[in-house]
Amino acid sequence: MRISTTIFLKKKQMRPEILYPLFGSLTSIGGLGEKSAKLLQNLDCRLIKDLIFHLPSNMVDRRYSPKLADAIPGRVATLKVKVIEHIAPQKKSQPYKVIAADETEQIIISFFKAYPSTIQKNLPLNQWVAISGKLEKFNNSLQMSHPDYIVPAAQIDSIRTIEPVYPLTAGISNKMLRKWILQALARTPQLPEWIDENLLKEKKWLSFNQSLLNLHHPQYLADLDINSPERQRLAYDELLANQLTLAIARQKIKKQAGRSLKGNGLLRKKLMEILPFKLTEAQEKVLREIFADQASPYRMLRLLQGDVGCGKTIVAFFSMLNAIECGAQAAIMAPTEILAKQHQETIAPLCEELGITCALLTGKTKPKQRKEILAELEEGKINILIGTHALFQENVIFKDLAYAVIDEQHRFGVHQRLNFSNKGNKADILVMTATPIPRTLLLTAYGDMEYSKIDQVPEGRKPVSTLVMPIDKIHDVVSALSRKLQQGARAYWVCPLVEESEKIDLAAAEERYESLKKYFGDQVGLVHGKMKEAEKDAVMEKFKKGEISLLVATTVIEVGVNVPEATLMIIEHAERFGLAQLHQLRGRIKRGFQASTCILLYSHPLSETSRARLNIMKETEDGFRIAEEDLDLRGGGELLGTKQSGFNTFKLADLSVHKGLLLTASQDAKLFIAQDPDFTSPRGKALKNLLYLFERDEAVKTYNQ
Repeated sequence: MRISTTIFLKKKQMRPEILYPLFGSLTSIGGLGEKSAKLLQNLDCRLIKDLIFHLPSNMVDRRYSPKLADAIPGRVATLKVKVIEHIAPQKKSQPYKVIAADETEQIIISFFKAYPSTIQKNLPLNQWVAISGKLEKFNNSLQMSHPDYIVPAAQIDSIRTIEPVYPLTAGISNKMLRKWILQALARTPQLPEWIDENLLKEKKWLSFNQSLLNLHHPQYLADLDINSPERQRLAYDELLANQLTLAIARQKIKKQAGRSLKGNGLLRKKLMEILPFKLTEAQEKVLREIFADQASPYRMLRLLQGDVGCGKTIVAFFSMLNAIECGAQAAIMAPTEILAKQHQETIAPLCEELGITCALLTGKTKPKQRKEILAELEEGKINILIGTHALFQENVIFKDLAYAVIDEQHRFGVHQRLNFSNKGNKADILVMTATPIPRTLLLTAYGDMEYSKIDQVPEGRKPVSTLVMPIDKIHDVVSALSRKLQQGARAYWVCPLVEESEKIDLAAAEERYESLKKYFGDQVGLVHGKMKEAEKDAVMEKFKKGEISLLVATTVIEVGVNVPEATLMIIEHAERFGLAQLHQLRGRIKRGFQASTCILLYSHPLSETSRARLNIMKETEDGFRIAEEDLDLRGGGELLGTKQSGFNTFKLADLSVHKGLLLTASQDAKLFIAQDPDFTSPRGKALKNLLYLFERDEAVKTYNQ
């Protein structure tokens, strides 16, 4: 079948005309100037369409409109009253009072720090007016302070309504925002339906336009619930745009001409003979999947996910050997120098035994050595290049790069990944991560990739014993640590990241380092993010060699530190860490085959979320379960503990609530692409509008470059 999924985007087609009104400038709205437009950027509103997607978070019901004698204090009420008297304050601290009444009772309307002339103009003597605000009872008198609305009595119906309450930013009031949103809604065109008819009926969803109108004109608080039919409908629209984009990209990549890599197996056979361990069944299964991709005439783009210590690097090495057996080159790129060096330490001795060459290239490589490496790389004398972002530079030229491995993908953006792949001759790409990714995030962030998972640890590796203790027992912990260090153990002591201030973060680590030095003297080392790379490396090297036994660190050790002899991890103020981060840190003591212990120290009071997080860490080491729980506890706002480049964030959908909708959208997108790859059906044309509406056109174009 001819695949032309992105044909409608290949010519960088302009946005559909029907959407023009929604992509207008905010300043084209009446009463919205440049200053307000700038402030609205704090609410992620840049275009008119962003205003219609800025949904209310609450509502005020102003329909309660009793006679004063029947009015209930504590409620918001809209009242029709006649102004009887103005009482100016005798002192600055006193309010300006207006006495008003209806046929049944009087009310005092109070104003603090207000201009008398404005009050007299809005509440003229002996005139009937309508006021709306919260009723209170003070000294047996009914009162209303600073009414939200004051209008002539004839206009009472204009304020006797339900008023949506929106998330705001400094300088923008709810009234202003409401006025602008109503103008934006008035400009919203009637868009053709893009959701499958059967799904609409099954879910009992209204149209896109009607759902928007209902959400901005709620009748009950339940209408604004994240699982209301209208909110579900809009969440599905956003998720479908995301899944459709990834399905398009996936088809495009799957059909890109690649090269078939089928090595003779000699290097791989030799490697199997020299390895001191057997591959696990999970590793063998993943290798079969990768080898099948490499043999295919199309380009490979596969994500390899595996928990800390499951053996991803050796799997990557086997698949690199397949490329080398074909006479081509391979490369592995890591996000940090520490991680790149760790890969070199694993791979270099094996390369030597196999009679092939590998080299390390980072930003710290000396000019003379760098020049030699680049020359040998271009001549094809280097079989495997290991490095950091330095591999992106233009003067890094391979003779024939056929296979690229990218480690810890979530630290690289999509553009970097594509840039790296372009260095090769139709190079296959394997992306690896030790960060467990929940299925929902796999679908939204990596839906363009094939997916493999190593869900098994090497035989003989012992589970980590995880203890949760209050920080006031720190002296007991230090005593236990002392006994362990005397027995020859090595340990990490991690201090938390204080996001508001790196200085506080550093001070906390340095303070703990100084206090532990009093106990353990020169056995203690300190590593933090502000240190120069050379200093950091020197301390790490001492820790690896056992010259120091205790490493005090900030979260700089989260990724890429490999010391199998380290069997004890103490995490201070563990309640401040995300689940994914705690799991990554605990993984540092899962490198060897000895029993290890992780102690999570917490401070009171513990929030319910923090308590749940620490309990999960105590209960399980399964990174995949931890990732799912982390998503549920955090909500969809943050992914994997930090907002990383390359992931999609959503404005209308919440991945912790709308998982079911995401799975439906994923299936829907795949089915649609299979049936209508050219987007020529009526639904296909409507779906083009959807992609452009959610600005997914750029995402698709990224894959066309």
